[in-house]
Amino acid sequence: MQKTRAKEPELPQKSPDPPAPAEKLLVVEDDPAIQQMIRDYFRHLGYDVVTAGDGEGGVKAAFAERPAAMILDLMLPKLDGLAVCRQVRERNPSLPIIMLTAKDDLVDKVLGLEMGADDYMTKPFSLRELEARVKSVLRRTRAKAGEGGAEDPAPIVRRGLRIDPSRREVTIEGRAVELTPKEFELLALFAAHPGRVYSRKFLLENIWDYTYSGYDRTIDSHINRLRAKVEEDPERPKLVLTVWGVGYKFTDEA
Repeated sequence: MQKTRAKEPELPQKSPDPPAPAEKLLVVEDDPAIQQMIRDYFRHLGYDVVTAGDGEGGVKAAFAERPAAMILDLMLPKLDGLAVCRQVRERNPSLPIIMLTAKDDLVDKVLGLEMGADDYMTKPFSLRELEARVKSVLRRTRAKAGEGGAEDPAPIVRRGLRIDPSRREVTIEGRAVELTPKEFELLALFAAHPGRVYSRKFLLENIWDYTYSGYDRTIDSHINRLRAKVEEDPERPKLVLTVWGVGYKFTDEA
């Protein structure tokens, strides 16, 4: 299948929000021209950029290089982007992943988000827009890590569930639970406001930064996986509850 190429090279503009010194990006892209375009652009901005040309190389680099974020093409040789995302998420659930796809297809975008990608862009794309997306996911990661000297938020404790926002840790009755970034954000939001109902539209706009109604399935898939990790019986949830026709909420029972 023919792949869509990126737009013509763009010169990075000076930004008041530069990357931290030697902040590392991993670019997994098999098209040499697109790979070089992204690499040169972000190196010019001051990032340390490492690359891989296929899915297997991307998985190895994600573990060996320990990047701050990954830019991942969907259509790759050896392992496709979905398989790469799944394998990386199993060992590093907090790594921000931006997926690139040549397909302007809702199904592919939804699949990418369901596999744990934090964002996506459809080719051909603007390098300046990609820069903005990278900065956005890194900014959120820094904020979650407690950078900036702000006071660490207090842990949230609900019915044997303990959520530590500053450490990004979740335990149930003392047992550690591994969550992806989106699963953590959903659970922390729900647990911080027990009884409050959140619509799918609100969650898409505030957790994913999307406004498209076609992504309801993404919310439901994340909720199902979250329940599988935090509920004693996911088929009969007692913590994350469905409000039929509206959305979801965290139980307000003591």
